[in-house]
Formats: sequence, C-alpha cells, structure tokens
Amino acid sequence: MLGINDPAIYLGYLAAIISLIACIIYGIMYWNKGMENSKEEIEKDLDWENKDEQIKSEI
Repeated sequence: MLGINDPAIYLGYLAAIISLIACIIYGIMYWNKGMENSKEEIEKDLDWENKDEQIKSEI
C-alpha cells in the first residue's frame, strides 16, 4: 500500500499525527495560563525598573 513495505513507517506517521493532535489540545487548554501575577510581584517589578532607570541615568 502506497509503496511502503515496512509497517514501522506507518507507526511513525501515526505517532506524528497523534503528537500533533495532542499538542493542539494542550495548546488550547493552556492558552492564557501562566501569566497571572500578584499585585506585590507587579509592584516589585516596577520598583526594580525604577531603580534600573536611576542607575542608568547616573552612568
């Protein structure tokens, strides 16, 4: 069938298709997760950026 004599080739294609589907499902499930920051973390980052700006202006 299709000139492919070895069934392992079909298993490779099948694994690639299953992997593709799994990656798409994973991407849809976790699309916007991981970017949630607390208010303290945001304020800490802003303080760090302000200090960095001061150091750069002094140089």
